[in-house]
Amino acid sequence: MTAFTPVGIDIASKKFDAAIWIEGKKYKNKVFANTPTGFHAFLLWLAPYGPCHICMEATGAYSLPLATYLYDAGYPVSVENAARIHAFGQSELIRNKTDKGDAKMIARYCHLHKPPEWKPVPVNERKLQVLINRLNALKEMKRMEENRALTSETIVQGSIQKVIAALDEEIKEIEQAIKKHIDNDPDLKKNQALLESIPGVGEILSTTLLGYVGDMSRFSSNKALVAYAGLNPMLKESGCWKGSTKLSKKGNALLRKALYMPAITDLKYNPVVAALCKRLKEKGKRGKCLVCAAMKKLLQLAYGVLKSGKPFAAEIPLAR
Repeated sequence: MTAFTPVGIDIASKKFDAAIWIEGKKYKNKVFANTPTGFHAFLLWLAPYGPCHICMEATGAYSLPLATYLYDAGYPVSVENAARIHAFGQSELIRNKTDKGDAKMIARYCHLHKPPEWKPVPVNERKLQVLINRLNALKEMKRMEENRALTSETIVQGSIQKVIAALDEEIKEIEQAIKKHIDNDPDLKKNQALLESIPGVGEILSTTLLGYVGDMSRFSSNKALVAYAGLNPMLKESGCWKGSTKLSKKGNALLRKALYMPAITDLKYNPVVAALCKRLKEKGKRGKCLVCAAMKKLLQLAYGVLKSGKPFAAEIPLAR
């Protein structure tokens, strides 16, 4: 049986901290750029240590490129729910939180729990994710330019408007590429139709769900999907002090963002979501609490139609 050296990675948007736990005695740490060049440098750094099992938190767009790169390079990779790793850190009574310390903690988690190996989503879904990420990046650039136009001098307004117009063209091209990609794939096309049978789910949300969730086969239940999106509740209390229950938000932020506006629409127009929110209102719940409940219910409905392969019907219980 091959002995694997555990490696923990704490990943952020621009860089990632890596920690190798050598023979359960000492650590080697290094920081790398979260770019293809950084990924290659990381592999060169790992090479002298032999077979390694690499573990990181699931952070959506930040972790996916690195995890995919390592998988393609032949390394066993585990991409774990952030809530599990956070709970492990609490069990170790860790008080000081740093990126370097988190990487060491994740390496210990990898060694002690030996989490299952991660596999990337199918190529068709992976390509869709790339297109969605590009579309989101372009929209963010456009938003920044529009904000800049509000405060900039007249002399640069023409330049800003040219950039916005160019971004509009790029956005249109990527949207067309996404539509073509889905239309040319029978499975994606079928699943998009199932998702859009749910009141409130339009093209933007169905596309995001297809890209980041897929056919639901990797989720054991709708609760697992809810946790992946960071919509599961987290209660904080101690002794006589009763804390409030809040969303964990330890999951895919892009998925939560895509769910927000459709959930607001569904408060009125989706019979299942509307009934849920009516019950919550009777219990005194208001505002964001209702929207978050609608987001969670919408995700559960999406799980139900994709898992069952049947269009939405308000009278049919959710798949579990």
